[in-house]
Amino acid sequence: MGKEISMQHGAEWWKAVAHCIHDGILVIDKHEIVRMINPEYTKITGVTQHIIGKPLSAYRRGAKLPQTLKDGKIRAGVYRKTEDREYMVDMAPIILDGEVVGAVSVCKSLTEVDKLSQELKRQREKVETLKSRMNRAYEAKYTFEDIMGKSDKVKKAISIAEKASASSFPVLITGESGTGKELFAQSIHNKSERSGRAFVPVNCAAIPSSLLESELFGYGEGAFTNAKKNGKPGLFEVAHEGTLFLDEIGDMPSSLQAKLLRVLQEKKLRRVGETKEREIDVRIIAATHRNIEQLVHKNHFREDLFYRLNVIRIEVPPLRERKEDISILIESQASEFTSYIFEEEAVRVLRSYEWPGNIRELKNTVDYATCMADNEYITVENLPSFIVKKGEKNKEESETLQEMIRRREKEYIQKALSTCGHDIKGKKKAAEVLGISLATLYNKLKKLNM
Repeated sequence: MGKEISMQHGAEWWKAVAHCIHDGILVIDKHEIVRMINPEYTKITGVTQHIIGKPLSAYRRGAKLPQTLKDGKIRAGVYRKTEDREYMVDMAPIILDGEVVGAVSVCKSLTEVDKLSQELKRQREKVETLKSRMNRAYEAKYTFEDIMGKSDKVKKAISIAEKASASSFPVLITGESGTGKELFAQSIHNKSERSGRAFVPVNCAAIPSSLLESELFGYGEGAFTNAKKNGKPGLFEVAHEGTLFLDEIGDMPSSLQAKLLRVLQEKKLRRVGETKEREIDVRIIAATHRNIEQLVHKNHFREDLFYRLNVIRIEVPPLRERKEDISILIESQASEFTSYIFEEEAVRVLRSYEWPGNIRELKNTVDYATCMADNEYITVENLPSFIVKKGEKNKEESETLQEMIRRREKEYIQKALSTCGHDIKGKKKAAEVLGISLATLYNKLKKLNM
């Protein structure tokens, strides 16, 4: 009896609360007597206040709430239908001091359920749209077809990279700046089973060390001043099930190397300022222009992390070691604008240059030359002067005696023709200046491709 009195204590207050709720509510006591219904219950089921104080089973045939009262089990999503109404019901026992003293029924009309279902669908579509936009923002553009070159060193690098695509092992790409390390990384991703997921590039040298940790691993709410509410996922989480490209890994601070190693070993991470661990599935491709073995030897890079990353090693050769590819590279670059043609002498100058900036520098040179050209033919005069000077110097230092004689002979003839003229009269005069016959001059012009 005492429990029934305590149950009724403050009944008016709870009744007011129930009237504010936009779900239908019906409450019975342990004797199955209806103690309360709210207006929303009437609106959904059509049952009015006259049922209060009466046994539920007598007025609601097939009512399942008394069964909940008896067995104490929670029932969710029970479909109910009367002559002109359909709704969904959740039922639960009311327990005080371990004893079932009543039961409550909470219902929603199918119209409301449908609205909620449609809203949930819209929200899911928004989430999928955001995911799609994120994937496009972190999309790898290049494939192995974009890697130009037929030299043995390039072919070897491509072969290793293609085999690496078939696995999820870490890859370490080494090579000088401007050789195209990210091109290889994107190609590996696009040929792998993760190609439909995000490719997230991170330049470890470009992000301040104070920010790199939170960028990679994310942070929790209140982790530091101005931290976003609810925290922020890091790039590891953005790359989940995809590929994380850690460019210039040799410049990563020592303090982060240990945390990166743990993520690679455990496949779990903790955001900055959190204790919760999150499962992560990311394929790591790292790259560096530095001598990483030397960094390990000098204790600037963790040896255990090096071995963890150096599962598959790809060495991208510098351009000076694959000069036979220069023609292919400049033709590919020049064709992006229009049908430019590099004259033979201009190509020879480009091949004589050492290209400290590698393919990136070559691309800039081609852009400059196409801008300076008066027509579709690109000559030595259209090339940057410092490249011509260094290229000519390198060419002179490496040429044979026969090549030097040929070059100097060509220079003298060009100078004579420039002074005397290129018509028949001019050529006769040039032959006299050079001390040779006109027939000999014509033979030399043909031999020297002039």
